[in-house]
Amino acid sequence: MTDAREFSRRTALSLLGGAAAALALPGASALAAPLAWQQRWAPVPSRDGLGAFEGVEDDRANSHPGAKHIYPQGDTYRFDMHKRDRDTSTDRQRNEVRGMRSGGASVDLFQGQTWRFTYSMYIPSSLKATTSFTHIMQTKMPGLGSAPVTVMSLRRRGSRSTIEFKVTEGDVLVGDVDLAPLQNKWIDTEVEIKVGNGNGSVRWVVREGGRTVIDARKSNVDTWLDDRLRPKWGIYRSLNDSANINDTYLLLRNLKAYQQV
Repeated sequence: MTDAREFSRRTALSLLGGAAAALALPGASALAAPLAWQQRWAPVPSRDGLGAFEGVEDDRANSHPGAKHIYPQGDTYRFDMHKRDRDTSTDRQRNEVRGMRSGGASVDLFQGQTWRFTYSMYIPSSLKATTSFTHIMQTKMPGLGSAPVTVMSLRRRGSRSTIEFKVTEGDVLVGDVDLAPLQNKWIDTEVEIKVGNGNGSVRWVVREGGRTVIDARKSNVDTWLDDRLRPKWGIYRSLNDSANINDTYLLLRNLKAYQQV
């Protein structure tokens, strides 16, 4: 019995060795290592302040002198917006942060890479969906006048108010859900982007109290313009739907960015 077991063991090892040798032959395909997520950015508001971002767009037109609209508040980043605030284009408002910084350097997204952003947000009922654009997250190429690549928006169509995620090229709706049940409470969101010129993909997840509200994905979409890609957070909205423009705010916490490696 012992000799039989030893024979079986040696035979198995021989077969494994042969398989390993075959994989080492020129032209043979080795098993690919599983991809992993590497955390690249995780700012602490009380420590990093607004230095966690590449830039801050706080009342660029100086329409509200003396007011601070974007600031850390404990473990949270707060974005205030008042009815009187105006951007340099006076038909809209913009109080946003752009890009990410870690270790004194910018953290950029490039073509062919896959990234995941996770964070929690608090959307008060005073921050209303509008029939025009009200964006609360974007990805963009740097530079004035460049269109957003993706947007997370508060959108009103008829009597329905939603939070939605879109890829702007081709006006591709990744998904949308009713906004009101998600307001006045902390919710969690996850945005996963494969950066690609027509062969990109997007996954958008919203969770509330441990319940998954939406988990939607679109593939073969355009998530690249040129140069590099970076995220933006805050409130950027048109004034066209004046009935739904109030003094309001947005809160974000636990911001993290991961790159697939």
